[in-house]
Amino acid sequence: MNKFKEPYVIAEIGCNHKGEMQIAKELINMAKIFGNANAVKFQKRNNKELLTEEQYNAPHPNPVNSYGETYGAHREFLEFTVEQHQELKMYCEELGITYATSVWDTTSAKEICSLEPEFIKIPSACNNHYEMLTYLCENYQGEIHISTGMTTKDEIEELIQFFTQKGRNQDLVLYNCTSGYPVPFKDICLLDILTLKEKYGDKVKSIGFSGHHLGIAVDVAAYTLGAHVIERHYTLDRTWKGTDHAASLEPMGLRKLTRDLRATYEALTYKEQDILAIEQVQRDKLKYKK
Repeated sequence: MNKFKEPYVIAEIGCNHKGEMQIAKELINMAKIFGNANAVKFQKRNNKELLTEEQYNAPHPNPVNSYGETYGAHREFLEFTVEQHQELKMYCEELGITYATSVWDTTSAKEICSLEPEFIKIPSACNNHYEMLTYLCENYQGEIHISTGMTTKDEIEELIQFFTQKGRNQDLVLYNCTSGYPVPFKDICLLDILTLKEKYGDKVKSIGFSGHHLGIAVDVAAYTLGAHVIERHYTLDRTWKGTDHAASLEPMGLRKLTRDLRATYEALTYKEQDILAIEQVQRDKLKYKK
């Protein structure tokens, strides 16, 4: 009997749709039909709430990736309205794949809560935004997924205590994560999954892994270490303009990832008997006769 949970694969679209609804729907379709993912995840930001006026009006730090004359204009270009998110959620429901979104600020949290998705994700950058976390704990009944990139061990402990005090820790999925795009293998630090499991495995709903690395081998290792929720950035073309595309999987990469994770899930069992039926044929033919 398999003691591991089945892998749950999230194709993180984020803003890799380039601000175009048709590309967003194509990404959803490919994630479901070709990639066999369980869920797709977008993101929602209220840029004028999230950014200072100086940040909003400053040039993009890497102009070649910009979709606007300022960083604020760039972010607004990539942003979908809550009505567009509703449209995407309905499209996901038609296809039979779960819709989810990361929220970066309290206004966005309120907007996405109104859509009642199965889960909402808190990115590493905002896991100390306790006003937003309080709103979600008190007004949203679904799962809350939260990444721990660029977060100290003390800050993670504070997070767990907060969710426990709010009575929401059993709705929490806690992700091992290193914040970087892409992350070199030496900085992925997979063994931290064991630390999260040991310290919080009985306090939260699940342990996850959010990877920003290249390839798919590491994700199988993360799953084997105990992270059954696997989240990867996902795009149609890794050469597209933008910081996330290069660290994303294309549809074939996503397909291979889900294939390998599910094969690993099937393989992670103990023998139910000393000699399996598939072995008995070979034993009868090949085993040394004393």
